[in-house]
Amino acid sequence: MRIYDTMARAKVALDLPQDRVIRVFVCGPTVQDNFHIGHARTYIFFDAFVKYLRSSGHRVFYLQNITDIDDKIIDRANSEGVRFDVISRRFTNEFHDIMSLLRVDSVNFFAHATDHIAEILAQISILIRKGMAYETEDGVYFDVEKFPDYGKLWGQNPDTLLPSADTSGSKRNPRDFAVWKKLKPGEPYWDSPWGRGRPGWHIEDTAITDRYFGPVYDIHGGGMDLIFPHHDAEIAIERSISGKDRLADYWIHTGMINVNDEKMSKSLKNFVTIREVLKSYRAEDLRFALLNANFSSSLNYSESLLQEARRNVSQISILYNKALLKLGDRAEYRKDYDIIASLDSIIQDNMDFRGLFRDVIRLVNTWNASLDNLGADDLNQIYSLLKWVDSFAGILRRGSSDITVSGTVNLLLNIRKELRAIKQYQLADSIRSRLLEMGVYIEDNGSDTAWWINSPDGADIS
Repeated sequence: MRIYDTMARAKVALDLPQDRVIRVFVCGPTVQDNFHIGHARTYIFFDAFVKYLRSSGHRVFYLQNITDIDDKIIDRANSEGVRFDVISRRFTNEFHDIMSLLRVDSVNFFAHATDHIAEILAQISILIRKGMAYETEDGVYFDVEKFPDYGKLWGQNPDTLLPSADTSGSKRNPRDFAVWKKLKPGEPYWDSPWGRGRPGWHIEDTAITDRYFGPVYDIHGGGMDLIFPHHDAEIAIERSISGKDRLADYWIHTGMINVNDEKMSKSLKNFVTIREVLKSYRAEDLRFALLNANFSSSLNYSESLLQEARRNVSQISILYNKALLKLGDRAEYRKDYDIIASLDSIIQDNMDFRGLFRDVIRLVNTWNASLDNLGADDLNQIYSLLKWVDSFAGILRRGSSDITVSGTVNLLLNIRKELRAIKQYQLADSIRSRLLEMGVYIEDNGSDTAWWINSPDGADIS
């Protein structure tokens, strides 16, 4: 498998051993506000990536952090007149709810920064002892001049880097960043050898990854906006502590999202939250839309992108369920079909979902044209292929989660079945016609009936 590596600035062979667990860390959210489609792109991609590795036989431990102490969290808490942890708990719960809706469920463990203060203090102590960090009147700072490779991941000369966001007149160098921030009035704090305070952002992640993975692990991921300063700072901290030549073997970053060809920004009023999208589209539609591109390139988000994704997801899902309905108890999931091997070679080249989806749609069109004439082996090939794609892409629509809708449709179908049994076909057909008018597609197969809500606002399958 080959994938674009940020440090190498090229596609490289992803050489992962089969004889041990693969360690993957992706930067999790700062829990201080609602989550937007940029978050969705990153977490959906890495969910699909990890699931694909697992489907290929790898054992993967997928770790994410939760940044639950941060300047933005404190600012929001102060504006609302509540404790910082009221904000962090609220948006941590919201994050987990959103990820569940998006079918992002591959993470093994979420590590909260505030649960790892001891590890953070230990790392700061080592940095000071090694002369890589120094104490001032308002905190402890990492000395970037002591680490010549600072900025290497981003590909910039350290001498040209902008000052860090940690403003302080006591820093030796404007580019130095805080690993410990001393207490200011009204802020939460923990005790430390350098006085009461709280951790800087970058060292929260290195303390967590060192705790669970050690100084060097397999894959580090996140959004492209985190490359500098965050990930370069992580490298500087961990390598200064460990003395190793790297923090991770591979660096994988998802590209930014533009909205209607403009950078997404609250100031431009084009900031799109995930919950806003899910009011009109299903999670499977959003997954298809965000995966259907080169993962490391910028993606232009628009209504037409989602509408096209919804059409494709509906077409794929209906064929899958038709095949499954026709197969009945003859359905057999197998991965040894040649067509799966062929499509697997596409995804092996830089997680090329765009190429994968293109060929899947082409096959779906071909199979739809001759579905009534296909035998059990062909139907099982359809079933197996689409189930395999869904195992990591997560694009097959599931049954309705609305109990009222499902119950009402099933009641009408039962009445229709009874009418057909007593040969009241005109009344039975009128129920079918009314359901179709409401966007409910039904298909009979002997005594069984499958139904889909295939309306302009989304689709359910039962």
